[in-house]
Amino acid sequence: MEGQYVAYSFYRVDPAWRRLPIEERQAAKDAFAEVVEEHADRFEHLRAYTTTGVRPETDFFLWKITDRYDALGELGAALNGTPLAGWLETPYSYLATTKASQYTNARRARKITPQGSPYLVVYPFEKVRPWYALSVEERQAAMDEHITIGREEFPGIKNHTTYSFGIDDQEFMTAFECEEPADFMHLMLRLRDSKASAYTLRDTPIFVGQHVAVREALAALDGATARVEA
Repeated sequence: MEGQYVAYSFYRVDPAWRRLPIEERQAAKDAFAEVVEEHADRFEHLRAYTTTGVRPETDFFLWKITDRYDALGELGAALNGTPLAGWLETPYSYLATTKASQYTNARRARKITPQGSPYLVVYPFEKVRPWYALSVEERQAAMDEHITIGREEFPGIKNHTTYSFGIDDQEFMTAFECEEPADFMHLMLRLRDSKASAYTLRDTPIFVGQHVAVREALAALDGATARVEA
């Protein structure tokens, strides 16, 4: 395959886990973090984001980018072998790949490279079927407007669009790196005026993650970071 596999796995800890002894919780977090750290060199990028305090159904997620599909399963199986896995749910999980966009001059699959912004906004995306009935020229014009708004009016926001046709339930996975979540809100509000927006079928659920080291994301599960700071 030319391109990359891009996956997002969201996790929520069972609240009952927080009633375990501190030492047991810490050991579980350490084991989980060690697996993520040991598998990092099998991925082009393996990044953790915390969503604690933002959405009730997820506490953190992993953004995984690799040219080997098998790497996703290897990491998943290894994480399942940790004590923490018995207390984790995966309410959402998404898979996508990269390819050359038909709306740009690119002829090779786009390479997803995180720019290192503190926040990542992620959501699945689908268009209504009438979009695909438009002529190539009509779709190109709508996307040209869409792209121009993002590049010229919001240059600090980095878009990472990937494709899920046939390998997951959604059509696209969209991810945007930004300095502040409010910046992305203004972009989305502005895009409501664009022609392409009228052809959106679904763009939820939306997740705002803060990039942190995996151990910091896990520390937030039981407030360990807050206890240390206090």
